[in-house]
Order: sequence, then C-alpha cells, then structure tokens
Amino acid sequence: MQVLKFGGSSVANAENINKVVAIVKDKVAADKTAVVVSALGGITDVLLGCSALAAKGDESFKDKLLEVEQRHLQTVKELLPLTQQSSVLSLVKTLCNEIEDICNGIFLLKELSEHTKDRIVSYGELLSSQIIAARLKDAVGECEWIDSREVITTDSNFGSAAVDFGTTDKKVAAKFAASSSKLFILPGFISSNEAGEGTTLGRGGSDYTAAILAAALNAHTLEIWTDVSGMMTADPRLVANVKMIPRISYQEAMELSHFGAKVIYPPTIQPVLKKGIPTWIKNTFAPGDIGTVIEKDAAKDDTSIRGISSIGKITLLSLEGSGMIGIPGFSKRLFGALANAKINVILITQSSSEHSICVGIDDANAALAKKVVDEEFSYEIETNKVEPLGMERELAIVALVGDNMRSHPGISGKMFGTLGRNGVNVRAISQGSSERNISAVIGAKDVKKAINVLHEAFFETTYKEINLFVAGVGNVGGKLLAQLHKQQSYLQKYLRIKVKVAGIANSTKMLFNDNGGIDLANWKETLLKDGVHMTSAGFINTIIEKNVRNSVFADVTANADIAELYDRLLSKSISVVACNKIAASSSFEYFKSLKELANEFNAGFLYETNVGASLPVIGTLNDLIRSGDKVRKIEAVLSGTLNFVFNNYKGEGFSDVVMQAKKEGYTEPDPRLDLSGKDVMRKILILARECGSKIELDDITNHSFMPEECMQGSVDDFFASMVKHEAHFKKLYDEAASKGNILKFVAKYENGKASVGLQHIHPEHDLFHLYGKDNIVLFYTDRYVDQPLVIKGAGAGAEVTASGVFADIIRASRA
Repeated sequence: MQVLKFGGSSVANAENINKVVAIVKDKVAADKTAVVVSALGGITDVLLGCSALAAKGDESFKDKLLEVEQRHLQTVKELLPLTQQSSVLSLVKTLCNEIEDICNGIFLLKELSEHTKDRIVSYGELLSSQIIAARLKDAVGECEWIDSREVITTDSNFGSAAVDFGTTDKKVAAKFAASSSKLFILPGFISSNEAGEGTTLGRGGSDYTAAILAAALNAHTLEIWTDVSGMMTADPRLVANVKMIPRISYQEAMELSHFGAKVIYPPTIQPVLKKGIPTWIKNTFAPGDIGTVIEKDAAKDDTSIRGISSIGKITLLSLEGSGMIGIPGFSKRLFGALANAKINVILITQSSSEHSICVGIDDANAALAKKVVDEEFSYEIETNKVEPLGMERELAIVALVGDNMRSHPGISGKMFGTLGRNGVNVRAISQGSSERNISAVIGAKDVKKAINVLHEAFFETTYKEINLFVAGVGNVGGKLLAQLHKQQSYLQKYLRIKVKVAGIANSTKMLFNDNGGIDLANWKETLLKDGVHMTSAGFINTIIEKNVRNSVFADVTANADIAELYDRLLSKSISVVACNKIAASSSFEYFKSLKELANEFNAGFLYETNVGASLPVIGTLNDLIRSGDKVRKIEAVLSGTLNFVFNNYKGEGFSDVVMQAKKEGYTEPDPRLDLSGKDVMRKILILARECGSKIELDDITNHSFMPEECMQGSVDDFFASMVKHEAHFKKLYDEAASKGNILKFVAKYENGKASVGLQHIHPEHDLFHLYGKDNIVLFYTDRYVDQPLVIKGAGAGAEVTASGVFADIIRASRA
C-alpha cells in the first residue's frame, strides 16, 4: 500500500487535476494506492469568509457561495465526458445547497461557533474528493471513495481536533481490508468525534490525514504532492540560490516545519515517524523531479546544517522582576495562563539569574496574552515584585536546523557573527537540548537579509555576494564601474566575491536595482532613462531602507552633504569606502566618531585614496603602527597635480601648464583646490591623524605660493589672473633654478605639527627625482631612521584613483 496526498494547488482546476490523474494512474499500476486530496485551491478560505459574512448579517455571502458552486460545476464539465456529468453535477448542487442552508442559519442567528465552522469548511474536501473520484474512475476503471469522517476519530476540539489513534487505526484497517479495490480516494482535513459530529484536523490537515492513513495501513511510502520539488535549504521567495534537500530526517523536518517551512504540515511527521515510513515531497507539476525524502536516518553530508527557516509576525513577551529570583512556580504560572487562553508558545528563553523569562508567540495573540498574564500576576505587579508583562512586536524568528549541528562547535558563533556583521540585532536566543536547532529572535524588517546572509555563510561556498552602491559616476566613478565590469569573472573565480552594483548616482539622478544588479555594460543609458531625482539624503536613505546583505557604499564625489551622512550608514553596518576626503579631514570629533561607529557595528571605513590615489600610503602607515613602530616624521609630495605642474613649468606659460593638467584629469574640477594647497593640507591632516595626533585643519600651516587675486572669482577668472601674474611664477622658478634646485610642493609632519608649502629641492634629496604626476611619501620611524620607508608612484588620474577605490571595496568585502 502507498498513500498519496495532493494539496490545493495540485487540484486548483481541471487542468491541474488531470496532472494528478496521470500521476495516480501511473502509481496504481504498481501498487494498491490511497489518495488524499485537499479542497480546490482557495476554497477553504472562501467558505470561512462566507460564514463570517453571514455571522455579520451581510447577505453578500450568497454571491460568494454562488461563485463556489459555479467553480465546482465548471470543473466537473471540464473533467468528465458529457455522459458521466449528470450524477456528479447533481451531487455538487446538493452539497452547495447544504452549505447555503447552513450559512442561512448563521445569518439568522448571527452566531458562528467553531463547531459550525468545521461543518462549513468540510464541504471543500467533500466536493473536491468526489469530483476527482469520478474522474479517476473514468481514467483508471475503478476508484472507491471513502468518507474520512467514517474512519478518523478525534476529540471534540473543533478547529484542531486531536486524533484517537487506537480507534482510528482499527477503523482504517477494517475499512480497507473489506474492499478489493486497488484505488481509494479520501477527503483530507476532515474527521469526526465519537458522537459522529464533524471535526477538522487544523489548517494543513490534509497532510495529516494522509500520514494517519499511511501509519494505520503500514504503507511502504507516503508521498506529499505539492507545487515545489521538495524541501529547500531556505524559502525560495527570499533567497535566490536555494538548494534542494534530497534527504532529511524526521526530526529535522519537524524542526523546519515548526519554524515556518510551509512544505509540510508539522503534525504530519508524528504518525509516520512511529512507523518509520519514508515520506516524499514531490512536485505535481514536475513529477520527474526526485524531490525530498523524509526518513528515520537521513544520510549525512558535509554541511553542518540542513536548512534555514523563519516565522514572521512574532511578539516577544518578557516577564521580569526581582521577586522572581529563587521563587519556584513563576514559569508554571506563566505557561499555565497562556495555555488556558489557548496561546501557543513558539520559543522560550530564560536568564540564568531567574530575573526574567521571555517567550515568543504569534502576534495575533499578543493583546490576549498581555491580559491573561497581567491578571495571573496582578498581586505581584501591585507589590512591585514583578513588572507588568513587557511586549515587543514586529519581530520574527530565524532558525538553523540540522542533525549535524550536535556536538559541532562553532555553529552558533558563525551564525551570530554573520548576523552581527550585517547589522542584524538579535533580541533573544534559544537552542533545544537536542542541539538540532538554534533560533534567534530578530526584527521583522531584517528577515530577508538575515536568511540571505546565513544561507550564504552555510550553503553558498562558491562566492560571497556584495551589494555595492556608488555615489559619483563621473570621471573616476565611471572608470571604477568599468573596472568592476571587466573584473567580475576574476573576482568570482579567484576571490569568491560577486560585486553586484545595486545603486548608482550622479549629481542629478539615482538608480537602484538590488535584485539582479545594474547592468554595467549600459549603466549610463539606464541611469539617464530610469533614474529618479537625486538627493544626498534620498540616496543614503534608500540604501538603508533596502537593508540588503553585505552592503558597501562608495563615495566618489567631493560632496560635503554626503560625507556628513557616513555615520548613518556605518551605524547600520554598511561599510563606507570614501574617495571623498571631506569626512576624514573634517572635525576631529566627527572623524573619531566614524572610526568608532565602524568598529562598533562591524563595518569598514576605508579611505586609502584620500592621500595617494591607489598608492598604499594609509595601509602601510597603519601596518607600521600596528606592529609597534612609531612615526617620527613624514615628508611627502601629495599632489599629483602640483607635481605635474612644477615638473612641466620651465619659467613661462604657468597657466597653460595648469590648463593641461586640468584637461588630462589631474586636477579637481576647480584647480584652485589643488593650487591653494588646501587638498594637500587635508592629506597631511589625515596622515597625522593616522599617527595618533588630535589635529584640525586650521592647525596646519600653509605657505601658499599663489597670489591672492588668483584665488578670487570664477575658474575662468582664475586662469586669466594667472596670466596676469606670470612674472610671479617665473620668479619662483628662477630662484630655485639659480641654485640648481627644483620646486616641489611639500607636506611635512613632525612633533605633532604639520605644514605645507613650496620648497627648493636639491638634487641629493629623495624628493628630487619625482616625475610627471607621481607622489612620494617618506616615513621616518624608530625602525626607519636614516633611510626612510619610501612609497612612490602615480598620485593622480582617474584610472589609478578608481583602482584605489576598487581595492578598498574588495577589502571591505572580505572583512
């Protein structure tokens, strides 16, 4: 004997029922078969809705019932030959008339009991099973319909009745033994008490019906046919890269179903577990797929967990008070109050001090729970021994499940570390004594991110997906996107990182796509076509609201408004990669707060390109300090623009050289930021702070070489003024050349003080042989005393700066 169950989606319409018939026809050829079916998809909810409308005195229930009748009549007409329709159509009309009579009674009485609800909803399965039985008889040649109410006996707990297995097993065995048929069909979900009154087994009870029959008949297998090809490692609606679970133990399946996996109704496992009957989850719409088998001892694999599940709409109840410490009976009274109110407890955790007990329940029961618990502890609350019951809503439970977790260290650490790095706050934790699951209560808004990062950590060993948001896609930002596009396959193959650009923005428009990511082959056209109005706050707010895993924000602007919002990102565990120098060179207090936030919320705050484009200046400095070295002095040429200008200026046409630097992309959009020395001041400030100095920008001495008039007006005025002051620039050049020296704009840090200015550099100096747009940094430390540690290379240009941002993104991704 084998038992097959088909759910509501499998029997939703005539087309789907014919798929069921084909499966059953193939199965019955091999063995005696019992088939359990649900109501046509959605009918149970409609029937409940009709009874509720009737109880309110709303006559629109009649229109709904007419739709139910027409749907079943139409299904009969599509399934059966014309010559065989009459008796089935008559049966449908009779049953639908009965439903209407009951609803009319509810309408007149304005009363709806659980008993009556059970009577109403039972018609869904009665209708579907008899229609399908007629279709199977036509297709197979024989099919005996059995009323489940005649063989499954329960108590009188209407709505979710408990099965009397002793009586039920005898009735089932006797009924099937008395028949010579090879094919039986039964309505799922419905049953009756000892008085013969109709009861139901709870929503999802058709699975349970099938399991009860399988156990009573000692079937060799139970098959649950649904609309998915088995149990998955996570909910495919939340996680894109879910994997099929080929084999799973009864205990693991119970844990997953308890914590929200909807593939199988939780009580289903119990009857087949006792008999050791393997249970298959199969797909009606892809019958060739192998599916998942639930069995006593599932084969072990290399993974520590079997799956990840979640329950939404959870309220956390907290009973706290100093009067609880050392006093027995508080837990019993709490759970007794909840049990008497028929409130199911999903999760339990208690502090070791006995000062508090936390339980998780369904949101729908929160108000009732508050009422009954506060009543139970009214005396203790009045005498200040216990606080009124605390409630925290808008929560969810995420659970890791797997037999391999037992005695396997490091699972919980990996779980909570993964959640913490992504800014998911854990409100409560519970682990069963079997060590088969670890459950965490988190904010409901974090469920999708939490499940995705956990699935990535435990199942997706191929790569880690990064959600990158880029503000500033002009010269440098555009080069960055091009580099990311070019290196996608390399990153995935060698670093196991997939960088998905989930958002981009320029000064006027912003664009988001956190599903598949923005296509980097045509991002300019897409931004122009689909982008929306850009504001700094709007862009940052959207990143936070999307709340996606492994988020990195790259600021490739010089926008002060964006820099002021870094703290909001870091406090949400979103890493910040800043090409923008403003934040790191702003007030020391803000800079310090950003570093502290990054540390507190496990986020990266990286700004290597602030000093030397792609040169490893800050990274090297940090390595020196972390290894115990002490920096005594820094000398540096930190402006690729100024180095280019003074390497190419030979005593005439100073404005022409600056214009050339601007055209080649070495200067800021306003070259005065470079020539004023302000940009170099920011860079040496950042290095001084990395050395441990509490220093502000105003503390740095700037020996400017620019005439004051040149710094006034517009950029065009600036270039015109430089022509006017050519003699000034020529004099600077001639004074250095007359001594055999060259001009370099040098930044210096020593003894806690910093300065910048134009200097004469003689041929023996380390700064002399510095060509083109190169930068150079000399670190004099306790270890590098006579000969400094030198970092030298290109310090300007869109390509190299973009590569520096790229490198910081990868560092943030691998943290």
